[in-house]
Amino acid sequence: MKQAFLDNLKFEKRYSKHTIISYETDMRQFTEYLQSQEDDTELKDVQSMHIRNWIVSLIESDISPRSVTRKISTLKSFFKYLKRNGYRSDNPLVAVIVPKTSKRLPEFVEQRKMEGLFEMEGLFESDFQGIRDRVLVQLFYSTGLRLSELISIKTADYSPYDMSLKLLGKRNKERIVPVGVQMKEILEEYLQKRTQDGLDQSDYLLVRDDGQKLYEKFVYRKVNQYLGKVTTLKKRSPHVLRHTFATHMLNNGADIHAIKEILGHSSLAATQVYTHNTIEKLKNIHQQAHPKG
Repeated sequence: MKQAFLDNLKFEKRYSKHTIISYETDMRQFTEYLQSQEDDTELKDVQSMHIRNWIVSLIESDISPRSVTRKISTLKSFFKYLKRNGYRSDNPLVAVIVPKTSKRLPEFVEQRKMEGLFEMEGLFESDFQGIRDRVLVQLFYSTGLRLSELISIKTADYSPYDMSLKLLGKRNKERIVPVGVQMKEILEEYLQKRTQDGLDQSDYLLVRDDGQKLYEKFVYRKVNQYLGKVTTLKKRSPHVLRHTFATHMLNNGADIHAIKEILGHSSLAATQVYTHNTIEKLKNIHQQAHPKG
């Protein structure tokens, strides 16, 4: 049943690889918990009591409320799947109270620091590696794309005439994002250098020094390296650049609905979290500038 559930997520719902891995990990941990108990209850026979006890054990193990909530969400999906397919007549999660989680604002890099990064002399070399690294970082910051989306971009997905990129997002949803003038210039420089160095055999837009497709750890390492030059944030990931893009767009007056489309969010609620950062900025400005602030 567990494997059938995961297959359903993969082939029917078309969830991303990372999401499926998270679901699989949560299911494995819950199964191991059940096996460690005296009654050794099987998944199909789980009752609300077992889930509540597991939640308590997670909290006592100092698992963050956010992670606990995600694991409960995994179980909700699983037992809904069992009920929908006739394996159970009820859903034991109905009687389980989910612990509240405090909303964590997305971390982002200040605009002046991002501008300083691209203006830093000698940071991005003029060889293939330097130009490619600049494209990599600047694409995250100028379009707000996801790590998986960046890796999957093919050369044919870039249209210099329309100044746009075609991205393949979550659940294989395609969207078009605009490419600005500065981004277009550095992309053209990169493509020219890639051809000169004989690294244009791959179908993928961004490649490693050997001409092969990028992989996640490579990209994460590059972003962490360059952001470390301008920020002391503990988390310096591609997703922080996505947050940075959205926050700076809002701070500079962009329409939230347009940002939603560019980010590829399925609902406006997912985009509205960035308005909190904007409100915090306004509060700080007010306190600093107003005599009675």
